[in-house]
Amino acid sequence: MSGFGVGATNVADTFAEAFPMRYARLVITAATEAWAHEAARSATGFATSVIGCKCEAAIERPLGVEQTPDGRSGVAMLLFAMDRESVGKRVLDRVGQCVMTCPTTACFDGLAGAERTVALGASLRYFGDGFQASKVIAGERFWRIPVMEGEFLVCDSVGVGRGVGGGNLVIGGHDEDAALAAAQAAADAMRGEGIALPFPGGIVRSGSKVGALTSSSMPASTNHQMAPTLRARVPDTLVPEDVCALFEIVIDGVSEEAVREAMRRGLHAAAGAGATHVTAANFGGKLGEFHFPLSELRDPP
Repeated sequence: MSGFGVGATNVADTFAEAFPMRYARLVITAATEAWAHEAARSATGFATSVIGCKCEAAIERPLGVEQTPDGRSGVAMLLFAMDRESVGKRVLDRVGQCVMTCPTTACFDGLAGAERTVALGASLRYFGDGFQASKVIAGERFWRIPVMEGEFLVCDSVGVGRGVGGGNLVIGGHDEDAALAAAQAAADAMRGEGIALPFPGGIVRSGSKVGALTSSSMPASTNHQMAPTLRARVPDTLVPEDVCALFEIVIDGVSEEAVREAMRRGLHAAAGAGATHVTAANFGGKLGEFHFPLSELRDPP
């Protein structure tokens, strides 16, 4: 495949293909930064792909005391799903099971200006068994749910925005250590406001394709064209001869521009960390309405 260079890194002349998704942003606060992160880590667990997890979620960024509604340390997390109803179900489940259960936490909507369509505290309040209480502050309703520690404060509802899911970069190296180091550098550079990297550490080793060659019941299977051990067996392999390991980074974002700029940061960080090859996964442009040509990312951020 033809391409261009970013430093010593060869970048394939291809594009990443992404899809419209819906998302919510939750702000989780706690008595300490550590407990806020603990709740957010739990709430974003098992949320790598809508294929098997029904949603994709990740910690977006830490928040200082001046950035949270209650003046405590906090964390913003993003949760993506394919439609508004799915976002609502996953938010309710995860806040109820992972945030309300975590010591000292409170939970707020973090999507300013979005229509509040997901009943969060309005649903969780029933756990209070009639002892819950509501309070309206600056026109916004909150619920105080009694728990053994004291009270869990949660917003009545949260908004759902329109985002983009499935942006990606595939990063290769001469060996596994080099490829992983470059992928880690890229993931670190991509993180920030408006971005979620849902896989462990932001990196996935098991990139997939739609469907399977051997089963009609599989929604996805290994991307054999990008498996180095299959290079000699697959006529249409996409793995260059000098690449022995590939890692994919999947990017969900609150907008097309957020995903594009995260990919730009990641591409240049990977190149700077010694990646020998960078490409992207797509479906021939037939499934996703958002296309991110790597050639448009060659200028540094």
